[in-house]
Amino acid sequence: MQQVRAKKRLGQHFLKDQNIAMQIAESPVYAAEQCSAAGSMPGKMPILEIGPGMGVLTQYLLKNPRLDVTAIEIDEESVAYLNEYYPELKVIYGDFLKLDLNELYPEGQFCVIGNYPYNISSQIFFKVLEYKDRIPCCSGMIQKEVAERLAAKPGSKAYGILSVLLQAYYDIEYLFTVHEYVFDPPPKVKSAVIRFTRNERTHLDCDEKLFKTVVKTAFNQRRKQMRNSLQALVGKGNPVLEEKVFTMRPEQLSVEQFVELTKLIAEHRAENA
Repeated sequence: MQQVRAKKRLGQHFLKDQNIAMQIAESPVYAAEQCSAAGSMPGKMPILEIGPGMGVLTQYLLKNPRLDVTAIEIDEESVAYLNEYYPELKVIYGDFLKLDLNELYPEGQFCVIGNYPYNISSQIFFKVLEYKDRIPCCSGMIQKEVAERLAAKPGSKAYGILSVLLQAYYDIEYLFTVHEYVFDPPPKVKSAVIRFTRNERTHLDCDEKLFKTVVKTAFNQRRKQMRNSLQALVGKGNPVLEEKVFTMRPEQLSVEQFVELTKLIAEHRAENA
């Protein structure tokens, strides 16, 4: 069977470097070991690979006896290739963003891994966040700039909406940079491998829906003090806008400070209701 043609509309760039593929395949093993040690995963760790392409990463996942691998692939040509060369692999032909993960995994935990399409990586991670209590680890390769944003700390120019929302529930590690020449065809940007590991926070001590609104609203005008960007949430002229936190810019606040800010806004909204 011929090689799969990379399709621009799907954002396909096939990794050629076997050493990098091996390193990525090792990235969820720590989470599997932690789950086994805690007793929450007595057998193999179910792992879902997104966009396996021609299986450069898949081959190493399948060799790991601690992993139970399923792949989802939107490219029909890739699905045919995988079915021929990896008959032991369960392959789902479909779109991860439309996949019902509760139907695929009715119970228990599972990890997510992949060389993610750069154009939808943020959407993928927002979906992972929806299943945060069931996904102890998410790892793989994305655009370097996005990886830097995800792992950024308060005070950094890269720190933003994705940083806060994901770091609320995951410890995020920027593992290493990957250069363009190890792909076919080479992308126009550098890539990076990251790993999310679920932290111990079971819930936020605030209204989580309002928390998301506060974070997104604040960063939509990130160059402004938050007394300007957030006044629509509490009402123009509200005395709470004189609090010190509202004189800060969003990139200065940690997750915990955003939680406290959300509680403050909720309190004043209730008073004015």
